[in-house]
Amino acid sequence: MFTKILIANRGEIACRVAATARRMGIKTVAVYSEADANAKHVAVCDEAVLIGPAPAKESYLLGDKIIDVALATGAQAIHPGYGFLSENSDFADACAKAGLVFIGPPASAIRAMGSKSAAKTLMEKAKVPLVPGYHGENQDADFLQNEADRIGYPVLLKASAGGGGKGMRVIEHSVDFKAALASCKREAISSFGDDKVLAEKYLQRPRHIEIQVFADSYGDCVYLFERDCSVQRRHQKVLEEAPAPGMPSERRAAMGEAAVAAAKAVGYVGAGTVEFIANQDGSFYFMEMNTRLQVEHPVTEMITGTDLVEWQLRVAAGEKLPLQQSELKIHGHAIEARVYAENPEKGFLPSIGTLRHARTPDAVNFELGGALDPAAFRIDSGVREGDTISPFYDPMIAKMIVWGRDRKEALARMAQALSEYQIVGLSSNIAFLKRLIESQAFSSAELDTGLIERNQAELFPVPLPASLAVVSLATAALLCSERAVVTDGKMDPWQDSQGWRMNSVLQRALQFDEETHTHQVEVSYLPDSWLLQTAAGSVIVHVDAIAHNDIVLKIGGQTVKGTVVRDGEHFHVFSHGVHTDLHYKDALAHAGEAEAETGRLTAPMPGKIVAVMVASGQEVKKGEPLVIMEAMKMEHTIAAPHDGVVDEVLYAVGDQVTEGAPLLAFKQEVKQD
Repeated sequence: MFTKILIANRGEIACRVAATARRMGIKTVAVYSEADANAKHVAVCDEAVLIGPAPAKESYLLGDKIIDVALATGAQAIHPGYGFLSENSDFADACAKAGLVFIGPPASAIRAMGSKSAAKTLMEKAKVPLVPGYHGENQDADFLQNEADRIGYPVLLKASAGGGGKGMRVIEHSVDFKAALASCKREAISSFGDDKVLAEKYLQRPRHIEIQVFADSYGDCVYLFERDCSVQRRHQKVLEEAPAPGMPSERRAAMGEAAVAAAKAVGYVGAGTVEFIANQDGSFYFMEMNTRLQVEHPVTEMITGTDLVEWQLRVAAGEKLPLQQSELKIHGHAIEARVYAENPEKGFLPSIGTLRHARTPDAVNFELGGALDPAAFRIDSGVREGDTISPFYDPMIAKMIVWGRDRKEALARMAQALSEYQIVGLSSNIAFLKRLIESQAFSSAELDTGLIERNQAELFPVPLPASLAVVSLATAALLCSERAVVTDGKMDPWQDSQGWRMNSVLQRALQFDEETHTHQVEVSYLPDSWLLQTAAGSVIVHVDAIAHNDIVLKIGGQTVKGTVVRDGEHFHVFSHGVHTDLHYKDALAHAGEAEAETGRLTAPMPGKIVAVMVASGQEVKKGEPLVIMEAMKMEHTIAAPHDGVVDEVLYAVGDQVTEGAPLLAFKQEVKQD
């Protein structure tokens, strides 16, 4: 077994690999960019070496430099994690040439499966079922459009070298093909350095089922059952579970055997995932093979009682598979939720910022039979409170995984865990995930890749105003923060901001704003409480207990508990599993504030301009694309908010822009009567 390995990755996967290595007594070396100098993965490894600036192409993608670091630190092997260099066959070859073990499949297997089109040719020979489509070399736009017309719409365009939903477009009509192809190729070249695409028939209401396979260098290969990854947004997974709901044992065996056949066809060694797209009638087709460990591997570990990173290390060190197919069994049900820094209500736009407050669910709440089962709850994360989510890397905050004796119990545990997760400092998808878990479609296992789009009304409800209890918690937190400091057991009444008056009661007007609601609060200061008057009613509020951010109130005889985190003028209230952001409108601070400038469309986040679709003076219609920018390897289209005229384009293709930067000046068209 190895005594020291280098982890050529960052974030939660680097922390995950380091945890298993530590348990096995293996030393670890981290590499990091300048942006990650204080990152969690740097702290948890035994050694850490700086390899370059923040952009991945200048740090985490520098294979030669990473190999030099491995040799200099005495590492015997390199674990690539997932993403970055994990599916780079040249890097695998370079590791071997340098005398280092690449903890992954042979370079030949990576090459064979690295091109989706070439892989499908191989799978056809191995008699693995394929989706109808074109997987050839001809990339002429007219030719590809003719192939799409032949296949029949809707058609799915995919980057041949890609994954993770990047470089992927669904095209409904032939007239839209050329524009979608151009956008797909731009995103593919940016993310993978290869703009080759393939076209396939887009199946209606398909499920995304993947099979975890594992092979050793002795010719043995097993499948560790399936994961259902159907719930996706922008072709990227949101929830994953194992086993797949409603999977008959016969189909499970058929898919598992097809996956093993696919792996053996390329001489596979190590952990890999064969992804299938499945119709509701049970038919399934090969989609691609990921020649690495997957983000969602923990659900497989939970239902099989395995540690797949340990398996990777043992197989890479020349050992045989720890278990044979007959020894692998399914135990219970596991679900994984990906907690992202993003805003679901704004098209899942990634969010940039600092984790000013991060409180994870308490594992003690997930006990089985009175004794904590360590496999019942797990969080894999590469960030901590105080860390920053930057525009350079994937905006994942954490993966939260729960196990239950059946799917119903796993669903209940996940809903509970999400209700306890608190994030302040940037937008997150936690509330959306909870709605998704509790939605009728997901809870009843009506699964397909269009589940989110099909259930917009339930998943994106019209926001309701904050309750009187929530407004009371925010008000109490504000008023408590204004209390005078007690020194030597004495308090100067003239320094007390709690409203002491000699012969009267202090009354005060406060305002808290939500995105769609405003709360006016009239406060009357009483000897040991406050009288709050709002549009929702009047209540007497008394603070029972306050510790750090946690508050217990008595409101009209009822006990109300919550956590209130202040971030500038924003009071984030967490109560009964709901997070409410209330903006305190300090009348003095905002006196005379000028109105915001209008008519300028701004960048939603830091990024690069990749296309400018209009020119100064051009008339455009509402919804027409104006500028396309790339951020976090995804394209974002800035569209006209209404009919109008472009006054001025402020940036050119290739320019870097900061969040909030005005991209162009735009004048609304005024209709004449």
